[in-house]
Amino acid sequence: MTTTTELPTLSPHLASLEAEAIEILREVAGQFERPALLFSGGKDSVVVLELAKRAFAPAAVPFELVHVDTGHNFPEVIEFRDRVAEDPRITLHVAHVQDWIDSGAVQERPDGTRNPLQTVPLVETIQQRGYDAVLGGARRDEEKARAKERVFSVRDSFGGWNPRRQRPELWGLYNGRHQAGENIRVFPISNWTEADIWDYLRARDVEIPGIYYAHEREVFDRGGMWLTAGDWGGPSDDEVVETRTVRYRTVGDMSCTGAVLSDAATIDDVIDEIRLSTTTERGATRADDKLSESSMEDRKKEGYF
Repeated sequence: MTTTTELPTLSPHLASLEAEAIEILREVAGQFERPALLFSGGKDSVVVLELAKRAFAPAAVPFELVHVDTGHNFPEVIEFRDRVAEDPRITLHVAHVQDWIDSGAVQERPDGTRNPLQTVPLVETIQQRGYDAVLGGARRDEEKARAKERVFSVRDSFGGWNPRRQRPELWGLYNGRHQAGENIRVFPISNWTEADIWDYLRARDVEIPGIYYAHEREVFDRGGMWLTAGDWGGPSDDEVVETRTVRYRTVGDMSCTGAVLSDAATIDDVIDEIRLSTTTERGATRADDKLSESSMEDRKKEGYF
């Protein structure tokens, strides 16, 4: 007697979100000559990659994966990224911020964070590799500047974003037309929330880096954020390193991404925890978004994703 494994069933809400995202991914493949997918190994980019696999199965994902690596990323996330890229159907290109620092194109910041330094490497990588569309896992619920984005976001020849140039997207129609030198940033999961992401990861049994779950870690408190020491520096003399049980709601540069105190060791625990949260994951744990009142919007206008 043979047995079959029952596939997980999506809720109507998740099924609708999945269908919308898959339609967007297929639109990108149909409208652009050389699209790419930003992939950091974080949960949102993992979901976009999973959606792309489903959109084009059994064929390979038709997008090159790109990661702008600050050099100060969490080792666990980089290990996960590289393991994903071992799939022969996937191509990964890594742009190292350190190369731009060494060339003098960008300069280290006094606070050690390199997240704001990603803009120039991203814009120049898009130009050098000839991408006409770049997909990413940004969501509207993350931050107020990202809430202004359309699904297809036109960027000028310098990578800059002008909120006043946003096109209407009535009835789910996506216009990928652009002038020579321009490119389109595409956000297939714009309408998802953090809770949707975790519900989808559970429903589709998708693996993500282990630092999203509770684990013991040496951290120190800086301005109400639990940071971990690394190549970026820190802690200062008056900052005490403690061993705490933490997890990460978002992952990025170690210098500006804080952990949250948490005992949520399973995906069900995480889902229960975030449903009680009153802040977004970036609002709670990303210092780079707090550099100024309009920090994210200013960086997007310069070419940041």
